[in-house]
Amino acid sequence: MLLEIEQLTLRFGGLVSLNAVDLAVGVQELVALIGPNGAGKTCVLNCISGLYRPSAGRIRFQGRDITHLRPHQIAQLGIGRTFQHVELFRHLSVLQNVLLGRHLHIRSNPLLDGLFWGPAAREEIAQRQAIAPLIQLLQLDAVRHRPVSELPYGLQKLVGVARALAMEPKLLLLDEPSAGMNRPEKEHLARVLLRIKNELRVPMLWVEHDMELVADLADRVQVLHYGQMIAGGSPDEVLRHPEVVRVYLGRRQPSA
Repeated sequence: MLLEIEQLTLRFGGLVSLNAVDLAVGVQELVALIGPNGAGKTCVLNCISGLYRPSAGRIRFQGRDITHLRPHQIAQLGIGRTFQHVELFRHLSVLQNVLLGRHLHIRSNPLLDGLFWGPAAREEIAQRQAIAPLIQLLQLDAVRHRPVSELPYGLQKLVGVARALAMEPKLLLLDEPSAGMNRPEKEHLARVLLRIKNELRVPMLWVEHDMELVADLADRVQVLHYGQMIAGGSPDEVLRHPEVVRVYLGRRQPSA
């Protein structure tokens, strides 16, 4: 497995946000993490990316224990992520925001960068060329020079995905990328996720509320409820699971 989480527990004082959670993501696998609001889904991503320090348990990435690493160290290992709320520099253009995702790959010299001369100019050109396929993949060409503040919310979410992909991650964490999107935007997002998986071959751990998207795209689904994992398996198995039906619909699964 690419990512392995064992008995992950997160406490804030007397509040237990995650309770002995087990989770795994394989190579080239799209795993959806679902659950009601407040279930602890974002807490899982924050623990993986180093924003939260787990109270107990272990997180391994490519066989290495990353449980207590800092966020920048985890990013350097190849774990990228998006955020539930758009975290972009609104006054910068789409292109500039996506370029920020290349920070791990940029070689800089403060003097030459200020002059934008010689190696600095060549480096800038190389990095722009590196992100050009991502801009095209997410169909952001027409807005690449516009400030993100001028874009619809759905497009801003796609810019966040492009920025995360710009770091060339080995694993991509997606925190509700479809939130705030209308149906055509969600359909475009679905195509993007399939291309990320099949063309870029980047595995993903995907927090999502849209069950139609989950059923169509996920290889496996894991369900969190009040910080505990209550079900896991294929989309069909999980979405028919009696406990999942009860949690989401507030009733028992209808009998045959």
